[in-house]
Amino acid sequence: MNWSQLRLRNASSWTMFIFGLLAAVLGIIGIIRPEFILSVLGFQVIDRTARAAGDYTLVFATASSMASLNMGIYYVLASLTNWKPFYRWTVPFRIVTFTVFTLAVVNGIAPTAFIGVGLWELIGALATGAALFYERGRDQNRT
Repeated sequence: MNWSQLRLRNASSWTMFIFGLLAAVLGIIGIIRPEFILSVLGFQVIDRTARAAGDYTLVFATASSMASLNMGIYYVLASLTNWKPFYRWTVPFRIVTFTVFTLAVVNGIAPTAFIGVGLWELIGALATGAALFYERGRDQNRT
């Protein structure tokens, strides 16, 4: 890989980079301090010493944070290589993520603050989709 070719080239790359960076940072925070992530998401935070045997909430939050870190790195690397097919695939799946997370709140499975995760996904998907649409139109006008 030629490191000098890694750069952000357009608006869609920036949307992917920002989302990836935020996901990676939140992943690192969640690995170090899963209780912080739980509180941000609106879940009740119970002291570690007060957790019942078999309560794997912190393990799940840590595993989710690791997934967030990995996903964030994927997005950052995709943005730096301008991998637009990857960008296009993320848009519908991030809308699905928004739908699932929103339904979790609506159905009482998750606290209301959890809707922020869904909205973050939706806004990111729409921003990336709009940038891709704009860039496609701009690229077609050049030919």
